[in-house]
Parts: sequence; C-alpha cells; structure tokens
Amino acid sequence: MRDIPVGNGSLLVTFDDKYQIRDIFFPHVGQENHTEGFPFRFGVWVDGEFSWIFDDAWKRTLKYLPETLVTDVTLTNDDLGIEIISNDTVKSHESIFLRKIEVNNLRDTERDVRVFLHHDFRIYENKVGDTAFYDPDSFSLIHYKKHRYFLINTEPHFDKFVTGRKEFRDQEGTWRDAEDGEIDGGAITEGSVDSTIQKNLTIGPKSSREFYYWIAAGASHEEVCELNKNILDETPQECLGYTKNYWRVWVNKNEKDFGGLSHAIVELYKRSLLIVRTQIDNQGAILAANDSDVTERATDHYSYLWTRDGAFVANALDLAGYPYLTRKFFRFCAAILNDDDGYFLQKYNADGTVASGWHAAWDVFAKKRLVPIQEDETSLVVWALWEHYDRFREVEFVRSLYRPLIIKCANFMCDFRYGDTKLPKASWNLWEDRRGVHTFTCASVVGGLRAAANFAHMFGEENHAEKYEAAAEEIVSAMREYLYSDEHGRFLRALNTNDDENFEADPAIDASMFGLFYFDVFDPDDEAVKNTMNAIVENLWVNGDIGGIARFNDDGYMRVSDDFTGNPWVICTLWLADYRIAHAKSREDLKGALELLEWTAKNALDSGVLAEQISPIDGSPVSVSPLTWSHSTFVATVENYLKRSKEL
Repeated sequence: MRDIPVGNGSLLVTFDDKYQIRDIFFPHVGQENHTEGFPFRFGVWVDGEFSWIFDDAWKRTLKYLPETLVTDVTLTNDDLGIEIISNDTVKSHESIFLRKIEVNNLRDTERDVRVFLHHDFRIYENKVGDTAFYDPDSFSLIHYKKHRYFLINTEPHFDKFVTGRKEFRDQEGTWRDAEDGEIDGGAITEGSVDSTIQKNLTIGPKSSREFYYWIAAGASHEEVCELNKNILDETPQECLGYTKNYWRVWVNKNEKDFGGLSHAIVELYKRSLLIVRTQIDNQGAILAANDSDVTERATDHYSYLWTRDGAFVANALDLAGYPYLTRKFFRFCAAILNDDDGYFLQKYNADGTVASGWHAAWDVFAKKRLVPIQEDETSLVVWALWEHYDRFREVEFVRSLYRPLIIKCANFMCDFRYGDTKLPKASWNLWEDRRGVHTFTCASVVGGLRAAANFAHMFGEENHAEKYEAAAEEIVSAMREYLYSDEHGRFLRALNTNDDENFEADPAIDASMFGLFYFDVFDPDDEAVKNTMNAIVENLWVNGDIGGIARFNDDGYMRVSDDFTGNPWVICTLWLADYRIAHAKSREDLKGALELLEWTAKNALDSGVLAEQISPIDGSPVSVSPLTWSHSTFVATVENYLKRSKEL
C-alpha cells in the first residue's frame, strides 16, 4: 500500500506506511518509476544508538496539513528520546520534491543527533549503468543516466556523503555504512549504485533543530542545477509556504455549500480532489493507481490509464468544477483512439503508448478473431464528454473532438452489435474477468450513443443523430427482452456466449448493475431496477462489523477470508449510495446514502487515502492505495447528494 502521495502532474513521490519513499515517477505520472518500489531509507543516530524509521520502535502518524498536498508526519522513538516532524511536498510548478525535517530532543540534556538520508535510484526502472557523484559546483549529490538527473541537497548543507555500489557481490549499499553513525566514501560510483547523506545536529535539552532537504528532477545536469539554484534563491521556507498556499487555493477555488455535511465528509471530499490530482499526468492521462507493491503479486501494476476509470474520474472532476484537467483527458483520448476501428484498447501508458494487456485478439479454441476490448471503455468516454459539455458549454472544444473522437466511437458502437438481438457484441466486462454481453456494458453503450446523438443534433447532423438514437433504443428494448429475468424478477449480470455465439443467462448478482439507472437507461423507480438493487444489498453487503458492498458473490480477487463473500469495495459501496440518492423522494430518504458516505470516511486511512478494497475483518486497506477511482467516486457521490438534497 501507499500513503500520503505528493505530486504536481510531472513528478510523483509516494510513501509506504513506514514513511519510506517508495516510488518516484518522472517526467510522467505512472511512467518511469525510478525506484522500482525499493525504499529510500531514513535513519537517526544518537548517543551511540542507530535506528531506521521503519523499525518497530518508532510510532508514526502520517497525515496531510489540512487542504494541502503537504504532509504532516510525526515520528517518535521513546527509546532514543527523539521526535521528528516532517513536511513533504512537490513544488506545484517545478519538479522538486521538498522536505522540512524538524528534530526534537525529548531529553533534558544537550545531544548530538545525526540524520541519515539514503537514495536507492534505479533510473529508467533499471539499476544497471547508473552514476552517483558529488558535484562541487552545486555542492550537491547527483544521480543520473541518459536523460534523467536527480540532484540532492539540503539547507543548511549536509555534513557528509557517500556513494557506493549496492546489491553487488558483498556490497549491500551505502545505507549499511550509516549504521555505525558515520559515513565516508568515494565522490563517484557507477553501475548499481546508491548514496547516503549525513546531517549533524547539536540539539539543546527539550529543544529542536530543523533543516530542509530536496530532490530536483530534470532531463539534464544544467536543468537540475538551475532548479537547485532556484530553490536556494527563493529559500526552501518560501517554496514550502507557496506550495502550501497554492493547494489551499486550488481545492477551495469553487465556493460550495456543503449543506450541513459532517466535517469528516467535507474533509475527505477535499482530500480526494487533491489525491486525484496527484494521479493525473500533465499531458492528460488519468492513472488508476501508483502503488508498486502490487507488482510483487501480479508482475504488473496499476500505473496505467484505463479509459473507463479515466472517464469516471473526469466526470467527477467536472462535477466538482475542474474542467481544465478533464479537457486534457479528452484530448488525450482523441490522440490514442484506434483510428481505423473507433475503439479504445484495454489500457495505455501515460505517454499514450499501448500498455500491457490480456485481452486476446484470437480465440485459440474457436479459431476465430476477437475484438480485444471492454466496450465500456469506449462508451464511457463519449458519455463523460457530453456531461462535460452539458455543464460547461465549450462549443469550440467539443467541435475539435466531434469527428476524430465522438463520431468514430459512436459509429463503432452502432456497428459492434449482433444483427438479431441488437445487443452489443461480447466483450470483456468492467472487472476484466470474463467476456460476454454484460448489463453494465450495455447500459454504458446506451449512455454513450445518446451522448453522441446529442452532439450530432447540436451540430445539425440529423442523419447521425437518428442513427445513434435508434441504436440506443434498440439496445434498451433488447436489454428488457434478453437481460431481464422473469424467473428472478430482476436483471441478469450478463449473457455469456459459447464458441457458437449462443447466449447463456448469467444470473449472478454484480454491483456493476447500478449502471441500469446511472446512465439513465431505466428509471430508478422501475420495479426491475429496484429489485436488482435490492438483490445487490441482500447478496453483496458484507456481513460483520465492517460492512460495505462486494463486487459479486465469491469474489476471489485479493480475498482476505473465505468467511465473507468478498472484500467490500469503495466504489461498489458508493454506487449503492448513488442509487439511494437517485431513488430518494424526501430528505429523509437521503439518510441511507449519507450513512454510506460516512462509512467511506470512516474507512479511509488517517491521511484520507482510500484503497481499492477494505478488509472485512479489520477495515485495513486491501490491494492498491490510493485508488484514483475510489476517490473520484466519493467526490461524485457527494456532488450527487448535494444536488439531490437541494432538489428535495
């Protein structure tokens, strides 16, 4: 898991729950992790004793300063009589990670304290061929390879440094040298390298000392030296203060009446906006999560753009009033769209290249070609784009996307259907665990086609509008005929297809069936919708003290215990809140939704970070954290709640 991420859209720094730096992404969020998830160690020597902050002797509190992307970290070691207070941030408009370190002497005597900061870069995600050296011109340590440079400095200046080999023969790394309280070593090392700096502090009884530490990231030696000069000229204190104020202005830029919502909900709403921002690349990609721990379990990670997640996140940002971020996302989508076919592939890297995937284009058993997609990733982008336009009325912006994005996607959605049933053809579901004709996918395609029809009407192309509207209504009728079950009195999860393209009903309960009402396919008061949502509550609410909604019965992904049907997911629980909001006829009816918003706030980390899943046993985070989609869904649900509350 990761906690308290800080970033600015080009530099992202994440921490683990021990407050070790674990990921440094640059110059794209989610791409080029120059640590590969290995920790940067932080140690303290005092009175002949040494301790790394990941040791159990340290008590840790990891939070943010309110309404900022500046951390508020307290580390206490009673055995050493030392307390450390740290504030970390990434400058809002420069690629500089900045940290203020205050060391408090809890004892009644003057003491000599030494702080050690270790750097385990693996530049370009590869430890081979790196160089670490001391630069006497900038009085700093620099790690580099090719077009990536990382400059390390402090104010006041660090007292000692060491560069050396790591993970080579009997050389573990320079961090081992620090454990005797002294470092000393060469001024340059190449190969598999690391470095450590030492800062000496003489601290009076019951007193404190502080210093500033930073890492500047750039594409050249000249660039990082210029960044280093900038921070020294501006002073680290002013840089930290500016960035703190910037984020407070950013998160409060839109005056909002929270209508009596609790402090916990309002605080998590703002924290979610800030955390979502750290996960968005400045070129437009919205990354699902940036937590490299999952790589150990899956040999891959979540540091990709899924356009499905991205569309939901963009919609939440639009609801909250941040259209400049979503415009970049929609332009990014237009640039990566498959020009010939009009659909999006499974996922993409932050630079727009196609990412790793498991959606096959060939069925090895049936010996036939497959379209390797989950169709909701195409439909949701068009749906979210209309929601964007409907709110902000940016005619010139959507005109630029009309033919290269909207028309191509809409034509694909019209054509990618079975001739007899008129349903969308089989594709992967939003959970990416099965192929078929899924209720959620069908609902999203209806939403996407209706959005495309709205655009076509707007630009006077009635032939397109009529085509898209007709296709949407055919799908709605087909959903009633083929995806509704008289036996169960509700909708099916899907129609599974065999090798002969014959349909087989899948009556499983799935939280994603919220799409029936969410995309305005059916009215939330429709008996079939009500029965479907009631079945979700009855079957997927996780019994026990924690609660929450699981994805589907017997969900094995990251499952904590077989005693539960699955782990509760933040997004699934909030989808139930959205249904209660849509179905409400009075403010009293909104209480059930409010309870789920409070549930979400209760199950966030102390910092406000939301994971993908929650342990049904103890409420601890499961899978990646933060999950961008979890945070954006909380924002969207709060916005939906406030809107409905005013209507009632």
